[in-house]
Amino acid sequence: MKQLALDIGLATGPTLDNFHAGPNAQALQHLRLAVGDGAAPRSPVPSYLWGDAGTGKTHLLKATYDALRSQGASVGWLDPSVAVPTAFDERWSAVLLDDVQLYSTAQQAAAFNWFVNAINPTAGVPRWVLAAGNLPPADLPLRDDLRTRLGWGHVFQLQLLDEAERRAVLRQQADERGIVLADEVMDYMLSRFSRDLGSLAQLLERLDGFALRTQRAVTIPLLKTMLETE
Repeated sequence: MKQLALDIGLATGPTLDNFHAGPNAQALQHLRLAVGDGAAPRSPVPSYLWGDAGTGKTHLLKATYDALRSQGASVGWLDPSVAVPTAFDERWSAVLLDDVQLYSTAQQAAAFNWFVNAINPTAGVPRWVLAAGNLPPADLPLRDDLRTRLGWGHVFQLQLLDEAERRAVLRQQADERGIVLADEVMDYMLSRFSRDLGSLAQLLERLDGFALRTQRAVTIPLLKTMLETE
């Protein structure tokens, strides 16, 4: 009897705990220490993560944002989808800047303003700035004053996971969703699609939804059908 993917698995959002660190353990530990427990003062030294697509930059920034918010902190967030950035808010205890290499001129101006106000506030203690991009700070296509500041503090290059680590992450994500993911399906996904984790996670999410709508087991034929019809 085939097992169907039933709507009983709740996929969790990005957290520091469900980030599969692999070669990026040092960066993960740095973020854990920076987030802390909300009681001790947070270091104002800025941090910057960079690496190829799929290395987990956005996962880590979203996980950090949620961890800080869970402590009751107010946090500024900017990514390329924020068309009209707000002014710096003195209530923020941290500023997070994602995908900085894609910022428009207006977003770069806002990011620079946030950075300056976070590090040298008119009131209160300095705030932590955590940013991420696909290039080291010196190579970012940004205005000079922002680019240089992003490289002021801790800089970590994130590495892609190897084959075994990618399989472990896919297996973990499938389990969280309640998906029975056979080895042959995983082999097919890894051999025929983009191997970065972000793309694989999106494919798994699509496959999960398609299996639920069609009430069919997750198999290679189902994956092929999804790709042909959606």
